[in-house]
Amino acid sequence: MAAKMGLSHESHPHPTLLSDFILGSQDGLVNVLGILLGLVAADAGRRLILIGALAALAAESISMGAVAYTSTLSRRHLYLAELGREQREMAEVPEMEREEVRVILRKWGYEGAEVEEMLARIEAKPKAWLDIMMAFELNLAEVGPDQARNSFLTVLGATVFGSLVPLLPFLVGVLAIPVATVSSVALSAVMLLSIGVYESRTTLGSPWLSGPRMLLIGLGAGFAGFLVGHFAGLL
Repeated sequence: MAAKMGLSHESHPHPTLLSDFILGSQDGLVNVLGILLGLVAADAGRRLILIGALAALAAESISMGAVAYTSTLSRRHLYLAELGREQREMAEVPEMEREEVRVILRKWGYEGAEVEEMLARIEAKPKAWLDIMMAFELNLAEVGPDQARNSFLTVLGATVFGSLVPLLPFLVGVLAIPVATVSSVALSAVMLLSIGVYESRTTLGSPWLSGPRMLLIGLGAGFAGFLVGHFAGLL
């Protein structure tokens, strides 16, 4: 059917997984970059820098994954509660639910006899009726039973990945701390730009806006960590 309509078979990432990946990778990168720059500004040694960054990587990854899990689980519980309420209303007050469908159909441009004709077709398919009420009356997207687990794993993995980007130059023992710091900022800048461009290419955004915006947000947060470390080192 898709081929007949001239549609592409190109697959696109699920919007929830995309947002989870961007959330985790950006947060992990920015968090570790800020800590690294703060410790460097405070003249901490390589050992302390590595301990602080690795501790932040572990804590932030688990924390972000757990937040993604609990928030997604809460959305699923809300969805299931509203689903049950809609099912009861369809059984107990069907005429009220029919009128709500009429309102939705009129918003879509149906008029007169068309409304009743479409209503009859929808009413004949209880699942379609229920899906319409959930999506267009309550504006709730379905949250599947595996989505909380998937969000946890995606955010956890993305946070670890993002955290490793600024940390990599410090893991190369032959690099002096100033060289590792410049390399860390450069790698982070490239990754932030890449995340922004990737986001724009999977949405309707512009790479010329999304990339620089992601870069400014990330490096701005990292610079804040540098300032804190600098002034704390003066104490």
